[in-house]
Amino acid sequence: MKSVDAHLDDCLEGVEPLEPIDLQLLDAHGCILAEEVVASAPIPGFDNASHDGYAVRAADVESATSDAPVDLPVMGDIPAGRPATVALQPGTTMRIMTGAPVPEGADAVVPVEWTDSGIANVKISQPPALGAHIRRIGSDVTKGQQVLAAGTRLGPAQIGLLAAVGRDRVVARPKPRVVVLSTGSELVDPGLPLQPGQISESNSFALTAAAREAGALAYRVGIVLDDPRKLIDTLEDQLIRADLIVTTGGVSAGAYDVVKEVLSRLGTVTFEKVAMQPGMPQGRGSIGPDAIPIFTLPGNPVSAYVSFEVFVRPVIRRMLGVEPLLRPTVRAVCTAELTSPAQKRQFARGWLSVEEGRYVVRPIGAQGSHLVNDLAHANCLIVVPEDVTDVPAGSSVTVMVLERRLS
Repeated sequence: MKSVDAHLDDCLEGVEPLEPIDLQLLDAHGCILAEEVVASAPIPGFDNASHDGYAVRAADVESATSDAPVDLPVMGDIPAGRPATVALQPGTTMRIMTGAPVPEGADAVVPVEWTDSGIANVKISQPPALGAHIRRIGSDVTKGQQVLAAGTRLGPAQIGLLAAVGRDRVVARPKPRVVVLSTGSELVDPGLPLQPGQISESNSFALTAAAREAGALAYRVGIVLDDPRKLIDTLEDQLIRADLIVTTGGVSAGAYDVVKEVLSRLGTVTFEKVAMQPGMPQGRGSIGPDAIPIFTLPGNPVSAYVSFEVFVRPVIRRMLGVEPLLRPTVRAVCTAELTSPAQKRQFARGWLSVEEGRYVVRPIGAQGSHLVNDLAHANCLIVVPEDVTDVPAGSSVTVMVLERRLS
């Protein structure tokens, strides 16, 4: 059988980051920036108040106390969104709102809580420091400053920064469009009644969610029955919107394994046995005139999910143009004995935690490839090498971390 590492290398061969395109700001969320962004103007663009209060000359109120407040005439209001057209004269004040421009002549803002909130006149009972409660022009971003470098992932904060510097579009690598479909005449959509011999289809839901978490735009296609013509028609229909296609089921050697039957005829998809558990039967290749990559994963739920994590997720990451491609791994103490088949790399479900300053992993349940309940309660995969058949309790093992959340 083929090794896991060799199969992963073949899966990644020829995969390149998608070409950058011009995107509207919200469409770029989650994408990788492909250009340097430089601020064309400072932020803030003018001196403005950071607090509702009164614009003053600090020297005019330096003697203010609660017992002897300074009384100043209020010469007007400065709301946010309007320019300060009149300079502040000595011995006076102007009421100012948060975000409003500080008038010429003012060098501090007195918070309204330090006053009696007067309108015609105001009593100020506490002096501000020089420059207090004023956001200075360019204190956040200066004109000409690089605010984001090429290669930055555009999360919510980065999208907000782009908007703040006036960008409504940006050049970025788009999210790969991943189409996910499950095959099998025994499958029924969740929510529908089950007849004898039928099961609720879950693989496409799990893999669509996994592809989205990896950074892709993922689309779930309805169930495809074990009918070669229906499979061919469905794949042809999906080619127009796919950068990558993932199927589950129909890749073994059974009489009704239509994925293998149909795609083997093309000559562009290879079906192999990979030395791993779960997930031994694997298929990969390309289809259509644009040679869209396709990965055909096993039909057992755990096999499909583990295969996605080991082989497909790195391909999506490569298409996004981000590193690292692989899930992080740590060394942990295994709390229970594990057995593993000879000459196969096992990916056993587990729960990783931190105890007394070290990583500890607890194997979860049996390791059957159909046990979705155990998978749902795991946050990692325990990786047992091909040459190890027995892992004693207390041994150090390699753990692939699936979630950052640790107990």
